[in-house]
Amino acid sequence: MTLPTLSLLETRILGTLAEKERTVPDSYPLTLNALVSGCNQKTSRDPVMDASDTEVQAGIDSLKGYSLVMETSGGRVSRYAHNLERVLHVPTQAAALLTVLMLRGPQTAGELRIGCERLHKFADISAVEGFLHELAERAAGALVMELPRLPGARENRWAHLLSGAPEVEQSPTHTKPNADVSAGEVAALKANVARLEAEVAALKAVVGRVCAELGIAAGSVGGPGEES
Repeated sequence: MTLPTLSLLETRILGTLAEKERTVPDSYPLTLNALVSGCNQKTSRDPVMDASDTEVQAGIDSLKGYSLVMETSGGRVSRYAHNLERVLHVPTQAAALLTVLMLRGPQTAGELRIGCERLHKFADISAVEGFLHELAERAAGALVMELPRLPGARENRWAHLLSGAPEVEQSPTHTKPNADVSAGEVAALKANVARLEAEVAALKAVVGRVCAELGIAAGSVGGPGEES
């Protein structure tokens, strides 16, 4: 199937279901109330959201259309489960990485290893990187991408592509507009310095002429409060 471009709320719903399956298995599948609470958590979420029951229900219905979410029957309330691994044809390890990226945004391989601790324990960072590269090089379409390294950063970050390609952040000092402004400011400072030097030279010439007319040496003129 063609992978849809999901909204931020839809990826939050999918990530929350995948997370809670591992962290609170006794409560999984989740009720709508539990899912809304999970989507709106203040911790381990970036960005923090304040989605309503109606908005989350609409997101569930959309994801059900792609078979990414399933509604379970039985009981007095409906419960929902994800179908991430089967629909995307990814292993558990890759699903854990996608889950954390959907919930917390772009991260380095080291951050992902720590963030995945409760979902899947990777032996080392190289294992995380191996699955990330597999997700980025899928024949059926990349699910993650490696972002350009930010100035001063030691590692590249990774982002999921379930909501399309993310905007690439740039350092303000490396953007063309700021570079142009900086060059203009330098040129203006140089011009000011040249003007001031010319004015000082002209003043020295005037002082020299006045001193010559008075018959005194220019160097003998003292400053305020000094004896001549």
